[in-house]
Amino acid sequence: MADLNGKKVAFLATNGFEDSELTSPWEAVTDAGAQAVLISPESGTITGKNGHEASVDLGTAQADAGDFDAMVLPGGVANGDHMRLDSAAVSFVRDIFAQHKPVGVICHGGWILTDADVVRGRTLTSYPSLQTDLRNAGATWVDEEVVVDAGLVSSRVPDDLPAFNDKLVEEIGEGEHSGQTASPAAG
Repeated sequence: MADLNGKKVAFLATNGFEDSELTSPWEAVTDAGAQAVLISPESGTITGKNGHEASVDLGTAQADAGDFDAMVLPGGVANGDHMRLDSAAVSFVRDIFAQHKPVGVICHGGWILTDADVVRGRTLTSYPSLQTDLRNAGATWVDEEVVVDAGLVSSRVPDDLPAFNDKLVEEIGEGEHSGQTASPAAG
């Protein structure tokens, strides 16, 4: 397992997140030594679709991508849909990609990637219902347990979490990826 000591990982989520898709990657990166920070448009506490409560550390409007080494986007239908409507969250995502930082995205977390316009020319997976949106945004969508594309780690569902977490920790450990860009022309 990679040593993530000194790394700071942003988790973007709001109410309705898929509980295990927040808690499992959070545990994986913190067990490897990283500091995890929960960023949300909400303040105080957010609640997952199955009742897990998580304390928000920072609002999306105050978050600066330059302060983080990587980002994780948990799924959950309501979470994914609401996050993509938050302009500060969309800007944060775009900035993380522009700075070539590793990103982990699972299930419906990928919806915000279409609004941030960061999937053009990239290969990734997601919950199957997002495949048309991702393809329309210029991505190549594949149905695989975990896909890694130059620092972008993606998975489909909670059953994929063990493989997702392993690759997420590995990619964060590797650091910035020149191919991790907001558009193919930018890299």
